[in-house]
Amino acid sequence: MLTRIRLRAAAAAAAAAVGVATLVLPLATTAGVAQGSEAAKGASGAKTSAILRSPAKGHGKPDLDNRQGRVPPPSGLSARSAGPGAEVRWNALGTPAVVTGSAPLAEHLGTDPVQAARAYLKSHEDLFGLSAAEVDALERIGVNPIGPGHAVLLRQRFGGLPSGVDGLVAVAVADGKVEYVASSLSRDTAAPPAAVIGEKQAVEIAARDGGVDLAAVTTKRVTPVAVPAPDGVHRAYQVILIATAQGGVPAGYTTHVDAVSGEVLVRDNLVDGIADADPGNPSWTVFPANPPSDYSSADTRQRWCFAAGPGCDLVTGGDPATGQAWDVDPATNTPTRTSSGNAARTYEKRDRYEVELPGTRGNAPSPSRDYAYPWKNTWNASKCDPATLTRPGEADLETSIAHLHVGINRMHDWSYRLGFTETAWNMQADNRGRGGLGNDAAIGSAQVGALIGVRHFGGQVNTPDGIPPGTFTALSMPQAGSSYGPCVDTSYDLTLIGHEYSHAITSRMIGGPDGGWISWQGGMLAESTSDLFAMEYLYEYGLRPSGDTPYVIGGYLTGAAERGVRNYDMSKSPLNYSDIGYDRTEPQTHEDGEIWAATQFDVREAFLKRYGNGTLAQQRACADGRRPVERCPGNRRWAQLTFDALLLTTGAGSLADERDALLAADRVRFGGANQDIIWRAFAGRGLGEGADGDNGNDFNPTPSFANPKGDNGFLHLTSDGAAEGAVLRLYVGDYEARVVPVADTDPATPLGDTVEMTPGAYRLLLVGGGYGHTRLTSVVSAGRTNPIRVPPSRNLASAADGATASGDGVNQAKLIDETEATNWASLTGPPIGKSVVVDLAGDRPVTVRRVQVSAMIRDDYRDEVDPSQTPFSSLRSFEVLACRADCADTANFHSIYTSRPDAFPSVRPWPIAPHMTIRSFRVPATDATHLMLRVLGSQCTGNPLYAGEQENDPDSATDCATAGYKPDEVRAAEFQAFSH
Repeated sequence: MLTRIRLRAAAAAAAAAVGVATLVLPLATTAGVAQGSEAAKGASGAKTSAILRSPAKGHGKPDLDNRQGRVPPPSGLSARSAGPGAEVRWNALGTPAVVTGSAPLAEHLGTDPVQAARAYLKSHEDLFGLSAAEVDALERIGVNPIGPGHAVLLRQRFGGLPSGVDGLVAVAVADGKVEYVASSLSRDTAAPPAAVIGEKQAVEIAARDGGVDLAAVTTKRVTPVAVPAPDGVHRAYQVILIATAQGGVPAGYTTHVDAVSGEVLVRDNLVDGIADADPGNPSWTVFPANPPSDYSSADTRQRWCFAAGPGCDLVTGGDPATGQAWDVDPATNTPTRTSSGNAARTYEKRDRYEVELPGTRGNAPSPSRDYAYPWKNTWNASKCDPATLTRPGEADLETSIAHLHVGINRMHDWSYRLGFTETAWNMQADNRGRGGLGNDAAIGSAQVGALIGVRHFGGQVNTPDGIPPGTFTALSMPQAGSSYGPCVDTSYDLTLIGHEYSHAITSRMIGGPDGGWISWQGGMLAESTSDLFAMEYLYEYGLRPSGDTPYVIGGYLTGAAERGVRNYDMSKSPLNYSDIGYDRTEPQTHEDGEIWAATQFDVREAFLKRYGNGTLAQQRACADGRRPVERCPGNRRWAQLTFDALLLTTGAGSLADERDALLAADRVRFGGANQDIIWRAFAGRGLGEGADGDNGNDFNPTPSFANPKGDNGFLHLTSDGAAEGAVLRLYVGDYEARVVPVADTDPATPLGDTVEMTPGAYRLLLVGGGYGHTRLTSVVSAGRTNPIRVPPSRNLASAADGATASGDGVNQAKLIDETEATNWASLTGPPIGKSVVVDLAGDRPVTVRRVQVSAMIRDDYRDEVDPSQTPFSSLRSFEVLACRADCADTANFHSIYTSRPDAFPSVRPWPIAPHMTIRSFRVPATDATHLMLRVLGSQCTGNPLYAGEQENDPDSATDCATAGYKPDEVRAAEFQAFSH
């Protein structure tokens, strides 16, 4: 899972106090009074009239409010009584519709916004008509931040019943001051009379009033409520009906039926502007892969339809398990007209973080089945302003839900055709007797925890067959010392949704209905396979996600076009099986999983080379199951084998074990026609013949670059002349720390000085023996042995040759121990100016022309002196100073080199290992006995990408140097010096 979580305690506490935080109403309500109507003008002399509402904008009957009359405000009141310079507009229930003014309405009411709001109402009993006890009884609905202040929303209850229409008051409070009040409160607070009719009768009345055929109803909900009116408080039933009316035109109403008289009090038509909708062909308006990569508000969405029709950009074909559209209830074979169907039931869950449970609300009803909602790019455009969550549009909430719903359904349909069916324990409400338990449609949760301060990428809760799993997305934002991505809703990044849903695929297909990968390397396999499936789904449909190539995962949600949420674009990765543990602190399933993604990408490329790429039409025909895999392009054949291999995996295994499952799948499905190209690709990534991962629980597995299906070559590590006897280690790739060497010259180890390798070009790293780190490349040819020789220049700053280190911080000696697995750290005070002095080996000046520096962080769980760290503490820029006499006095050092400000550049959203590894810097030829490494900036303090406030959340600080984790720390892993 892509889990990088920040839950602020203060925000969580505030959210706990909010209660029903998902009920969002406009602040400036006028209790249903039509603006400009006679009933809305003034308080005295108003004629008796209905409380008007605007006509419906769609089909069916118009909105209607049958509550008659008007309650005049108390005589003798003036606007001045509401506060200094106040202006009051009245509603039909005899209380202020709006109280506003150029100055605060009240001050010094305390720091608690709810108590301040209640205090204002209590002090104005004559204005609002509520006693202190009645004010205390108001139900708190929401307390939401507006910059430094809050919007407090309270609701009346009448005899225990919530108000179904009106009965609300919204108070704007800032620093103990009331700035604005809007209300539809009722002066009459009596309990309503007992009901005479029942719910069944109320439904029939509402249906008759709206002309709704109850036999065609797809959504029905009845709730007992109270409805305040000028003539008193009514007990009522709130009836919501959505149906396909006569002639196929949808109908939807919320109707409040008087529970005593049976009269319709208020009718609200839910259908807006559906003249061009086809209820028999539902459609979803979504971004093909993600919104614009420049984060503009250009609406580039497409219309995806169940079946071909006018204006449809893509035909989805619906659920292959049922043949129905994504919004059809499989139990009734009728549309739900919401984000609920056989494969997914999608909700918002902004007030909770229980992602495995259903949310509180699905899509707003779409009677037309045209799931097109407004998108204003609100979260990004507002720079993560949480106040937008409760403003009209709710930060594009409905679009977010719909987008997540589509993403889950698309992954369900794509994977179904690759074998993730009922017999493989997939996730569906109804399995139609084909196997599996059913009743486990995936639960999608959009904007998870948004109202309680959760800022996240996304995640997946995996469950056994028969229990619904949870796929969740969230609102992401910059977070101090953690992540510096853009303000985005991750529901819009289909690489993320595809990744998370794929966790559920592998957890079900591997090891039976409650299996999944259970080994440590299995965790790597799970993460990388999720990346691969998300990439492949998009590729087969020609949907291009943000990123420099189509193979970047999370390019939109991170803003990192080069690599997305990973260290590498899987198509450009140097990683191999020897690199497990390369990234930082300890082996990581996400980062180490990139090894499998890179390996599988090579396998996929080999299949494309052999079988071709085909046209987009052919790709889509294969993805839709309209073309047998034997006639499909190479990537589809590879995808099919990868799914097949899951069914051949028990769960407790290594990358080498999964390699063997893929080879077996090829033998089963294609008669072993592709064994040669599969072995060649695996051998090139260290997973050749002889690779061993100890059933998946080995942090230091045995790599092998030998191909059993081809002719191999050899690399021979040799040390002769002045370097005779030097103990050197040879690594494949870019990394040394925590990585397994493939050859060495140490007679004390079982590893030899020669390694067998499949032909190709390799990046290598030669380390140790007083020679520091040397990068080189070598081409291995079949049947030939290439020598790897010791570099000509020794490391003058090597502890192995007698150099010593002293200075600020701790672990100074680890700066010169010729391994990036350890580091020096300064733990206190600003990083700039912290330094380490290295006494070069020998007692005579030596000429220095080059230095090498590494900013890698090390195994934190093994160091009792300095047990925790963050990549933001890595070195960013530095200065090198030299001394040749009286070097105990730092005044005798002079600067010989100042690095660029981005010597270790790093990127958004966080520092990554590829940018921290050892680098070489040419310096002016200088004679010295001592060198000093002086810090000019860490990633946290010196990188402008991580500096300053980058969002508009008043409860969040983003500047790393002042709000990050351990901003005073700085670390460097290696300092080396050379004469050549």
